[in-house]
Amino acid sequence: MAHLTRRHMLQSATATAVLASLGVPSGPLWANTALSFASAQDFSFEALIARARQLAQEDYQAPYEPAPEVVQEIDYDAHGAIQFDRDAALFAEGPGVYPVTFFHLGRFFPKRVRMHMVEDGKAREILYDPDYFEMPDDSPAKELPEDSGFAGFRLHEARQRDDWKTQDWAAFLGASYFRAIGALGQYGLSARGIAVDTATAGPEEFPDFTEFYIASAPNQQEAVQVHALLEGPSVTGAFRFEIRRNDGVVMEVDSHLFTRQPIERFGISPLTSMFWYGEYNRPKMVDWRPEVHDSDGLALWTGANERIWRPLNNPSEPVVSSFVDQDPRGFGLLQRDRNPEHYLDGVNYHRRPSLWVEPLDDWGAGSVQLVELSTDDEIHDNIAAFWVPEEPVEAGQAYRFRYRLHWLEDEPYANEELAHVSATRIGRGGNAGTERPEDVWKFVVEFEGGDLEGRDRDSPPDIELSAGRGALSNQSTEPVLDSKRWRALFDLEIEGDESVELRLHLKDDSGVLSETWLYQFHPPEPA
Repeated sequence: MAHLTRRHMLQSATATAVLASLGVPSGPLWANTALSFASAQDFSFEALIARARQLAQEDYQAPYEPAPEVVQEIDYDAHGAIQFDRDAALFAEGPGVYPVTFFHLGRFFPKRVRMHMVEDGKAREILYDPDYFEMPDDSPAKELPEDSGFAGFRLHEARQRDDWKTQDWAAFLGASYFRAIGALGQYGLSARGIAVDTATAGPEEFPDFTEFYIASAPNQQEAVQVHALLEGPSVTGAFRFEIRRNDGVVMEVDSHLFTRQPIERFGISPLTSMFWYGEYNRPKMVDWRPEVHDSDGLALWTGANERIWRPLNNPSEPVVSSFVDQDPRGFGLLQRDRNPEHYLDGVNYHRRPSLWVEPLDDWGAGSVQLVELSTDDEIHDNIAAFWVPEEPVEAGQAYRFRYRLHWLEDEPYANEELAHVSATRIGRGGNAGTERPEDVWKFVVEFEGGDLEGRDRDSPPDIELSAGRGALSNQSTEPVLDSKRWRALFDLEIEGDESVELRLHLKDDSGVLSETWLYQFHPPEPA
């Protein structure tokens, strides 16, 4: 295949930089970089969709995995020691405003992903060269073949910034995973292109983004255009991402999916996060920190206009919760607790982004499904949330889902008139100073904001409360001293270890005052 060599590109980049300083037009984008490219091929999103549709009718071919025994030696530490040469970054010299660098293969990212640059309806594959990477002399990566390829890519901050070489804001790496920083400048949870059979009786499938096509953003007000081809044993797809760097990051996604096989749980716009423990379920002395989580709750804005908050759990066994809906307005995994005193560590959990999914079309009937798995450490993602269509997914079907992903500090369309849940607390039931009854648990749910703000303490709101089983008692509301919050309190008496679904909101004669708190309580074993 004809291609332009790295030496030619280095010479072109130098010459182009000189011409640009003199005000001479810079020419084509591929001539303004230190990378090597294959010859140009026609490219369009429509052609990528047609290709994904055709692939779904053919047998699945797994992506190339070079020298697996060598790649397995590139563990977490070895992979972190391999860095792409920032001077060779795509758009390092412009005219694209956000430079792009690439990830090396490693134990957790063993498959080659083809990278392309798009300009004026033409795509040029970026040819892998191990010289693009800086690595220790004893790195096992030096034993890989010359055609190994890239594992993923990331977008760096605008090249006008002095620190762009050390600051990135979005990354696509591993299967169909990607993530971005939020308004507080920190990575956290991830998104995926698709989730296939998560938490079912059979094995989960992880389709891959096998090809990326990247078009530059000419300025910071416009979007980076990224197209991706998805391939898996049960599904193929074509994706278009329009990615904007604002206060946080906003991605507009247009996905076309084609099924090869029936799929039991077809997860659309999946989110993946970590919840080890929070203020309401901290086990004794497993860690010194008060809380450890990337996200602390699932937020829902239903098609019927109800706002729901569901605190996350770390159950002993896998749990899947379904929230049936018609044309949802949005859902997301949020990190609401922003108090650094509640984490007290150096990894900035209080700065982790919230991620909100905004459907851009009517998604019809289905459910937002929340998957909670057990974890005993913060290194494991154990939380997933996604939309599942109501109708069964058979082979040979085609789907289109359009949605917007908001990587922000909080959800983007909060109802300012409704109070939101700010804390969930659980302890022994009964009253202080008295003998505590067995099998009774006290729940305290704190709310703040909305019309509760400034409410007279002598005019407490009412509780609307229900439980799937057990007896409720001692219901009350009261202001939280030295704050603008109100709390709802109640006791739940239950027998046995089966979980209990709880539902609560605040109200008064004028109507609903808060979002709905939903919680799945798993009674702990008796002491």
